[in-house]
Amino acid sequence: MLLQVHPDNPNPRYLKMIVDCLLSGGVIIYPTDTIYGLGCDIFQQKAISRIALIKHIEPSKAQLSFVCHDLSDLSKYTKSIDTPLYRLLKNYLPGPYTFILPASKEVPRILQSKKSTIGLRIPDNKIARTIVEELGHPILSASLPGEMVEEYTDPELIYENFKNLVDIVIDGGIGGMIPSTIIDCSKDSYELVREGAGAWDE
Repeated sequence: MLLQVHPDNPNPRYLKMIVDCLLSGGVIIYPTDTIYGLGCDIFQQKAISRIALIKHIEPSKAQLSFVCHDLSDLSKYTKSIDTPLYRLLKNYLPGPYTFILPASKEVPRILQSKKSTIGLRIPDNKIARTIVEELGHPILSASLPGEMVEEYTDPELIYENFKNLVDIVIDGGIGGMIPSTIIDCSKDSYELVREGAGAWDE
């Protein structure tokens, strides 16, 4: 199903359809403040396995992150955040960044990597954050498989490519081509892992 959702004023009926789909183990493709992503409910193991299958990877080895609604939502899925780190996150989020942080016990076991870290995002995108708010907990965020970057900016082309693999493709307008900037904050000194759409000059 291709659902056209207004980027600034998402239709509540459509949001309910999306949330119901996620709660029943569905997989969606949704807009963020960077590129379109594959998503599912973090507590739906079958849906996580479906995403891993689409991407041809094992869930524990995948570079999967959580899309959170706000900082208090984000803080549940990482171990204690000290004041300097909190200030840093507050400064950069919402925005086109993924922060790698130590995973808390709230992170489902299937998603815990050997490093016990998790990527956490709060995108500056109303559709993505409203879905998470309505769902009541984060959604999984994974990039679309392959390298067809230009096709991945157009929701109609995305739908043509993935309509047999996912349940809903959300059309929130043309997406970006540059992924989020990834910063590893799991060690004492923060490390830029991938330069993306967000500027980083710490």
